[in-house]
Amino acid sequence: MKDFVRISIVGLAIFAPIATFAADLTSILGVINGLIKTATPIVVALALLGFFWGLAIYIFNAGNTKEQAKGRSIMIWGILALFIMLSVFGIVGALQSTFQLQNVTIPIPSVNTGTYN
Repeated sequence: MKDFVRISIVGLAIFAPIATFAADLTSILGVINGLIKTATPIVVALALLGFFWGLAIYIFNAGNTKEQAKGRSIMIWGILALFIMLSVFGIVGALQSTFQLQNVTIPIPSVNTGTYN
């Protein structure tokens, strides 16, 4: 319970300036949406990096079974995190097409590689 109170106080301290300067609920949700859009590709990339980090630990410690188990565990958590995050995108996309919510879109994270003429 104490942790919940602490996290709530920190959350309020972070979002209080946003709520103070925001004109209405739409602009607050727009700011939160922008933060989520920025953070999503970063979190997916970190999960992928975690998987490859576990793979490197597993390969480089071929003779040490204890370190291999550590690398295997990191790889499993990386795959699990990627699966959950990407499944959410699929489920949301399926719900959007089922209920015909065409004006509500969730962009798939991508990397801008430049423009072609």
